[in-house]
Amino acid sequence: MTLPHAMLSFIAHRDQRVMRRLNRWPAPRWIRVWMICATRGGDGWLWYVMGLVILLFGGDARFRAVGSAGLAAGLGIGLFLKLKKATGRRRPGAFEPHCWATLLPPDQFSFPSGHTITAFAVALSLIQFYPELAAGLLFCALSIALSRILLGMHFVTDVLAGAAIGAGLAYASVYLIARI
Repeated sequence: MTLPHAMLSFIAHRDQRVMRRLNRWPAPRWIRVWMICATRGGDGWLWYVMGLVILLFGGDARFRAVGSAGLAAGLGIGLFLKLKKATGRRRPGAFEPHCWATLLPPDQFSFPSGHTITAFAVALSLIQFYPELAAGLLFCALSIALSRILLGMHFVTDVLAGAAIGAGLAYASVYLIARI
């Protein structure tokens, strides 16, 4: 067994162990409601509403902010669609059913988390223009990321990779928009 193969096997084993514990956890009702609301917000409507509010009330930076967030999110969507097909990693529900979440996944592949990519791409882009919104934007992004794990849609590494990709796209898009 090669070192990269051994590392991937170790990571997959740990991911599945965490997934099994979480899929069997009967979370309190308030956590269930919070996670379902977070994941539904991450379906896109939260970011569209935020973009509209910023366009209406965002001051001089509003077009650059929304343009940067839109660019990062658009690149993120294209990237995660390609990566999901390339990796072909099955979702946690393919290994073990979830004890309370009944949401259907948007597609069959798990890696990386598209919701998390988009959440971090948009939130971190907007923070560059509106640092006073950082706490709320990070709360939204982290809630969406956590919801994908707790609802049994993704493994921990899917979400960590999604956050890293989203962060990279956010900073790259802000850099590109600033140069225009």
